[in-house]
Amino acid sequence: MIEAIMIWNEPNNKSHWDPEIDPDWDLFARMAIGAGRAIEQVNPSLPRVLGGISPIDPSFIANMIGKGVLDHVDAVAVHGFPLDWNLWQIDEWPAKVREIKTVTDLPIWVSEVGVSSFGAEEVQAWGLDRTAQLLIGESPRIHWYSLYDLPRAWPATTRHKEAEGSSYYRHFSMGLLREDGSPKIAAERFPSHAPALGICQWFHFDDHRLDDAVAWMKRLGVRYLRTGLSWSDSFRPNALSWFDRQMEALSEFDLTLTYCFTPEHRGIAPHHTSAPQIPEEFAEFCAAMTERYAHGQTFAARPLRSAVAE
Repeated sequence: MIEAIMIWNEPNNKSHWDPEIDPDWDLFARMAIGAGRAIEQVNPSLPRVLGGISPIDPSFIANMIGKGVLDHVDAVAVHGFPLDWNLWQIDEWPAKVREIKTVTDLPIWVSEVGVSSFGAEEVQAWGLDRTAQLLIGESPRIHWYSLYDLPRAWPATTRHKEAEGSSYYRHFSMGLLREDGSPKIAAERFPSHAPALGICQWFHFDDHRLDDAVAWMKRLGVRYLRTGLSWSDSFRPNALSWFDRQMEALSEFDLTLTYCFTPEHRGIAPHHTSAPQIPEEFAEFCAAMTERYAHGQTFAARPLRSAVAE
């Protein structure tokens, strides 16, 4: 079941939105408002979440409030990786959530949190346990990033460069499972925190890991899953067949579905981080995907406003 739609991913991070094209996020705000309205027109009861911000920055949320974006979403989200990239300590997680609570009374989801095993698997396993202790009960949804390590043959979608060494290569070691599907120490610990702790796993187009991922998530006790449908991929041949297969395979989970990534030929610049030439085209994509995968679903309330450990 699709339990929520997330509008974009890390909009305040230049790995996912180009601030040179849109320095004050005016174009992003127009696009996000259009997407929120389009989703609501298709399914008024479907919760909408503003894409998780990284870094955690209350001034960005205040900017979105000023531009009217938060009038068209039901929750906001944050991302944090204090043991790998952030300049704050893991025990500051509750304080970081409270920073956002000072500017909005909307629910605050943690839609990506993770620890790399780049240095040691034991560090990742400790980070998983400590994250669960700090955030379960603090946020309505927590999605651990990720199930699988990123294959070394694929590029990391990040502003980090290979010349930076560890900062870049940590992206390839965030999974509970290695690239070959074998479990790390953290995979053994994860079930003790499920289902309150969910998973964020991005699937590439025609991803060969999909069926194995479903089997592993069931084994780990996952209930809440965050993934995405790429606007850019929608222009590939047989895109709908892949989207259908992905959604069918993941139908047993409570799914937060992220819409993001500008098609190169529809961007102001030819890149997935670019603001689109015509923001309404993104809204059309959001409406079409919501109509296809969540049109008939109904929800008793938009979304949880208090965190409850399960």
